[in-house]
Amino acid sequence: MKMFPSQRVSHLLLLLLAVHYALLSSGTAAAAAGKVPAIIVFGDSTVDAGNNNYIPTIIKGDFPPYGCDFDGGVATGRFSNGRLVTDFVSEALGLPSSVPAYLDPSCTVDQLAMGVSFASGGTGLDDLTAESASVIPMSQQLEYFKEYKEKLKIAKGESMANEIIAEALYVFSIGTNDFILNYFVLPLRRAQYTPPEYATYLAGLAGDAVRAIYDLGARKIAFTGLGPFGCVPSARTLNHDEPGECNEEHNEVAMRFNAELQAALRKLNGELAGAQVVYAETYSIASAIVANPAAYG
Repeated sequence: MKMFPSQRVSHLLLLLLAVHYALLSSGTAAAAAGKVPAIIVFGDSTVDAGNNNYIPTIIKGDFPPYGCDFDGGVATGRFSNGRLVTDFVSEALGLPSSVPAYLDPSCTVDQLAMGVSFASGGTGLDDLTAESASVIPMSQQLEYFKEYKEKLKIAKGESMANEIIAEALYVFSIGTNDFILNYFVLPLRRAQYTPPEYATYLAGLAGDAVRAIYDLGARKIAFTGLGPFGCVPSARTLNHDEPGECNEEHNEVAMRFNAELQAALRKLNGELAGAQVVYAETYSIASAIVANPAAYG
């Protein structure tokens, strides 16, 4: 999903607040000292730093006008005119100003030790979403994370690698494509689930992904909710009942998923010892911007 500039700003501000809360609440000495050694990212096009450049898919962001405002005007594979939200978060934490793509062969282990994105544009929590777009599913992103952890151990030693994994900030930004590229387009999941049931199913997959990285050592985790994806241009264009207007059915599903996700994350906070899992709410501010764009410039 490509975000409007206003949506990207609201996403950034809310994610930064969630990150701040996660670090203050983690209770670790490193967090208290403001030392976050790395940012580790999972998700879709909102946080794909260029992984799709290296896989056989038509979903790519390696051509103009993508990257027109990036350093040097280079289309890096980010689905954006410039840097991504996670790039700004990285810089705000005192880390490099851009988070590298895991599959970029030019990146060294030393670079990846300070930040890495496993994200893939077009993917979703449901592996069927990724399969339909020929992109990297969440299950494979988690496998890449396991591989990354082993690379860190070889390059940095087990003690240092474990410290990086434990003190890093983890960000998930994913879920929109499960609805706009899968559920509302393809027949299989609609034959299996009602929209609320599918939202519950996806929230369960989100919880599974958090548990998976927790079992590998992650402790500070931010998971962004969905924005009003019924208001993106494609949804407005395909809204046959009210052409050009937001698809309110889609927005209701987004809110349902967000509620299910929040409940799942609250449960995980009670079950995962030492973990701080925070929800980054993006829906309300993005909705306010869509409703009154002039008030936001």
